[in-house]
Amino acid sequence: MPLKLAIVGRPNVGKSTLFNRLAGRKLALVDDQPGVTRDRRFAHGRLGDLDLELIDTAGFEDVTDESLEARMRAQTELAIDEADVSLLVFDAREGLTPLDRIFAEILRKRNKPVLVAANKSEGKAGDHGAAEANVLGLGEPIQISGEHGEGMAELYAALIAIAPEELQGEHDELDDDKPIKIAIVGRPNAGKSTLINRLIGEQRLLTGPEAGITRDSISVDWDWGGRKVRLVDTAGLRKKAKVNEKLEKLSTGDTIRSITFAEVVLLVMDATHPFETQDLQIADLAEREGRCVVFVLAKWDLVEDPGATLKGFVEHAERMLPQLRGTPVVALSGETGKGVERLMPAVLKSHKDWSTKVKTRDLNDWLQMAMQRHPPPSVGGKRIKPKYMAQTKARPPTFVLFSSRADQMPEQYRRYLINSLRESFDLPGVPLRITIKSGANPYAEGEAKGHSGKGKREFQRKEREAERIRASRNTVKKSVRLAEAAAAAAGVEFEPGRTEATPTKAAARIAKKAGPTVTRTAKPIEPTAAPAAEPGKAAVKSVKKLGPKVQKKSETPSYKVGFKAAGGKAVTGKSGFKSPTPKRPVAGSRTVRGNKAPPKGR
Repeated sequence: MPLKLAIVGRPNVGKSTLFNRLAGRKLALVDDQPGVTRDRRFAHGRLGDLDLELIDTAGFEDVTDESLEARMRAQTELAIDEADVSLLVFDAREGLTPLDRIFAEILRKRNKPVLVAANKSEGKAGDHGAAEANVLGLGEPIQISGEHGEGMAELYAALIAIAPEELQGEHDELDDDKPIKIAIVGRPNAGKSTLINRLIGEQRLLTGPEAGITRDSISVDWDWGGRKVRLVDTAGLRKKAKVNEKLEKLSTGDTIRSITFAEVVLLVMDATHPFETQDLQIADLAEREGRCVVFVLAKWDLVEDPGATLKGFVEHAERMLPQLRGTPVVALSGETGKGVERLMPAVLKSHKDWSTKVKTRDLNDWLQMAMQRHPPPSVGGKRIKPKYMAQTKARPPTFVLFSSRADQMPEQYRRYLINSLRESFDLPGVPLRITIKSGANPYAEGEAKGHSGKGKREFQRKEREAERIRASRNTVKKSVRLAEAAAAAAGVEFEPGRTEATPTKAAARIAKKAGPTVTRTAKPIEPTAAPAAEPGKAAVKSVKKLGPKVQKKSETPSYKVGFKAAGGKAVTGKSGFKSPTPKRPVAGSRTVRGNKAPPKGR
């Protein structure tokens, strides 16, 4: 069983900073502005081998009226009565103040162990202020620094001396039964804290007519019918354009973080002004985070016509939030308790649906039925064929659908599948996720080997590169064959590694024209002064730079390309004989490759 330690003191002395240090996490909001903490916050901490249950409290104010400060003081006194040890924190740099002395007198009358901690004692600036605490009569003050973690060893020694022997060295076993995390969100002054107090049956949280009382996200553990539940009270969310102060921005970020880590989100709305723009945005945020939502109409005792108002509200919710169609709606009053008994059954039903796992066979049977009822549309004249469906995970239920041309699936057909799935398997108000993927079909256009989009373009680029490499290899082989033929025609033994007996291009042309049946021997051609390149090396070099298009290089000059190259007849000269090659075109003429003779008269 952990030791309950209440951290108390006047405002802005570093209680929340020390609370975060002992808890090991930044749970409480910390700011230079006094009075940030208002409600009691509980957390588990550990100092050495000593388990602690920490209680962060609001700054002590010497008021007893009906104001907000008086209600904060009442919460602090409840924390002192509940704790085993109280840790009085004061600012060592400022020294003792009259308010510190009043608070010390109240703690002395409680008849419980009290420790005095002089916070902000970095360096020597706080030595004088820490010495002033001896006049309180509560023992030697402990100089600590919650920001930098100094003095934790002295604090541990003081707690060990006070803690009962049965708590020393004892550790609680981890509880495998995890509670259901429920986040209560909404606009400011919608009745969230009042609802939690009504559910747990005590004044755990501060309430009042003022808007924006709650600043931190306060967790409250509760047991409902043998089921562990963790309720999280959050600060009211306003429009982003209206949030200007730094403290309100911190509160908004803490609320959004609570929605992210919650399992069920209770959207509390004022029944007199339900479903304003901010309520719709909060509901859409919870759906995008994948959390199941329950609509709560608070202050139901102020509604004059409950039946008609509830019916109109349900219709309005389905029209404005089609992605949360079928979400349960609970109308209640946190002040009088009317309708509160219907809340938790609706929450547990939504949580059960949110954790649903559907069998693969049932999914595919449903898919065939949905396709028969509404076949998928044709995109670009080609049908989209869904083939197979399976569930990948729950919380929220997530499915994967294998289909042809998945990237062309219209969004409206995806919404049709989600709505039909929610209706067929009775999952009202649960956010569903469907991911559509394509299988590997090498014969379908746009799906070569399962690639599409950017992956398809990368695949085609690699295929072209492989084709260039194959073409270069074929060119090398062809060059080697020609060189062997030229060497055979010249009567020289061909050796690929030697360059002195390498045949020239003229010998290669002669060998190619003569063919393998030539029996006469030719005089060996003397090698040139410059060593010839290795056969096929120039061809490989050109192929690497320009690709397979330059494999066949024409040996005819460009000005000799005439009608025969363009598919026409040969040119006839003055003597009547056909000239094998046309005359060279005059400079400035329009004769280009593939064109006819220049026009007459030029």
